[in-house]
Amino acid sequence: MPITTLSGIAAIILYLFSTGLHANMIKQAGTARTRAGFPTLLVGGLGAAAQFVQAWFLMVKVDGYHFGVIEVSVLISAALATIALITNARRPLGDLILGVLPITALITLVSLIFQSQYPPQQMSGDVFFHILVSVLAYSFAALAALQSAFLAFQNYQLRNHHPTAVIRRFPPLQDMEKLLFELLWLTQILLTVGIIAGFAFAQSWTEQGLIHKMFFSILAWLVFAVLLWGRHQLGWRGNTAIRGTLTGFVCLLLGFYGSKAVIEFILGG
Repeated sequence: MPITTLSGIAAIILYLFSTGLHANMIKQAGTARTRAGFPTLLVGGLGAAAQFVQAWFLMVKVDGYHFGVIEVSVLISAALATIALITNARRPLGDLILGVLPITALITLVSLIFQSQYPPQQMSGDVFFHILVSVLAYSFAALAALQSAFLAFQNYQLRNHHPTAVIRRFPPLQDMEKLLFELLWLTQILLTVGIIAGFAFAQSWTEQGLIHKMFFSILAWLVFAVLLWGRHQLGWRGNTAIRGTLTGFVCLLLGFYGSKAVIEFILGG
């Protein structure tokens, strides 16, 4: 059995086991305002390690680097799981783990079923650095988008005065919003570095839809910049923060996956 399959299966099992451990901890504590225990972090960390191994062998091959939709999704989801685990180890916001790990397990399962046809690329170390920073930026943006979705659900339940048992386990709105903007600041910093590196290291703007990617990356940067400015100067929060976060994330999705989807699925690689 190929190592990509073995590591992928291991990642799925470990992610689901870690999710179960954390869900049980939250159930016993009666609130998601709890840090992940050592068993949850250990098992989840091993799952992320297995998925990084899968991503490496999917991307790095003899004919070059493969950065198709499947490969990139596996790498981003591994980074996303790692960031979620580290974040929850620092702060008692257990809803992130319950949202992220099942999603990463699902992405891993999809990667075992479908194969990418994106053409391989030869690249230098500086271009690889640009891609690595971009992947981290997209991972933080994805985590912020997920956090904003939780926040939207929590806002809706509280505004309509029918909080469910699930909502009662959520951390306070203030803590949820604070984490959201921390994630947005990290996203913005990494996105800034990624955009600068893209301009510095780009060899051909017509290659692999680079203009398309940079346009939407800059658009997302502007959306996040306005949102962060509004938070600092005008105290923006609630639905404004949620809409701004999701808008910026959609821009990144269109930029990062749009050109790849066109090349891989419409133009046939």
